[in-house]
Amino acid sequence: MDKNYHIFSDGRIERSEDTIRLETADGEKKHIPVEHAEAIYLHGQIDYNTRLMSFLNDHGVAVHVFGWNDRYAGSLMPERGQTSGRTVVEQVRAYDDPEQRQSLAASFVRGSIHNMRTNVTYYDSREYKLGGVIEDLDDATARIGDTADISELMGVEATARRAYYRTFEAVLPNSFAFDGREYNPPPNPVNALISFGNSMVYANCVSAIRATALDPTISYLHEPGERRYSLSLDIADLFKPVLTDRLLFRLVNRKQISRDDFRDEVGSCLLNEEGRTTFLKEFEQTLERTVEHPTLNRKVSYQYLLRLEAYKLKKHLLTGESYDSFKRWW
Repeated sequence: MDKNYHIFSDGRIERSEDTIRLETADGEKKHIPVEHAEAIYLHGQIDYNTRLMSFLNDHGVAVHVFGWNDRYAGSLMPERGQTSGRTVVEQVRAYDDPEQRQSLAASFVRGSIHNMRTNVTYYDSREYKLGGVIEDLDDATARIGDTADISELMGVEATARRAYYRTFEAVLPNSFAFDGREYNPPPNPVNALISFGNSMVYANCVSAIRATALDPTISYLHEPGERRYSLSLDIADLFKPVLTDRLLFRLVNRKQISRDDFRDEVGSCLLNEEGRTTFLKEFEQTLERTVEHPTLNRKVSYQYLLRLEAYKLKKHLLTGESYDSFKRWW
C-alpha cells in the first residue's frame, strides 16, 4: 500500500524533476518519492504551484490541507477515477428513496455502535467494569430497527456515543481527565487527541471515497450540507473506534504521549508538533496493519478497509447487492 506523508514545517513544496521537493522555511531540503505516495497532508504553512498540482494529478496523489486547530480545511484530489455520472445518479436516487436511505443510515449506525462496543468489551475483559456501558450500547442497537426517521437515527448514534465516552473516563488516567466530548476548539488533551485523530480518519475516508468515483457530498446518515464531505462523515464514524480511540488509549496508557505534548491557548488545547508527530507515526503504523479478510481470503491493511467500504457502498448502489456496514471481526 502506498504511504501518506505529513508535512508540519513551513516552507514550499514543488516538483523537482520526477520527484517532490520540500524546502522548509529554514532552508532544509527533503524529497518525497511520488511513486509510493498515497496522499500528502499539509499541516504547516506551505506554498505550492500549479506545476506541482499537475504532477501530483498525473500520479494520482491527493493533498489534504489542515488549518488552525488542526482542523481539516480541504483536499486537492487527482482527477483520475473520480468521475462517474451513473454512480452519482444512483447515489442521488438512493438519497431520494426514503426506504433505501433509511436502510443505509441504519447500517452506518449499527456498524458504528458495534465497533464502539468492541472497544468497550476489550477493556471490560481486563481490569475495568464497563458492563453498564455495554448494556447502554445494546439498548441503542435494539432501537435502530424501530427507527424510521433519519434524525432519530442520529439521536440513537449520539446516545450510544455519549455512553461510549464513559469508557474514556474509566480507562484513561486521572492526568487525562475526560468530562465529555467537546470540540471547536477542544478544551483539554483528550478532546484534542480525539479531534486530531478523527480529522485524520475523515481525510483518509475522503481519499477512499474519491478513489471509487462516489461523490463525497451525497450521504445517507449525515445530512448533505455546504462545505463538507458528508459521506466521509458517514464512513468515518465506522472507523473512529478502530483507528482513533484504540490508538488514543494505547498512547496515553503507555505514556507515549504526556501532558507535555500539548499547548494551551485561550480556551483551547492542541497537540504541539512533537505530540502530533508521535500520534501520526503510530496512526500511520495502524493504517499499515493487516488483517485476514473473511471473504477476500487474503490479508488487507486497515487503510484498504476504508476503500473496501466505499467500494461496497458503490456496489450496492449500482447492483442492488445488500450493504452491510463495516463491523470489526477480529
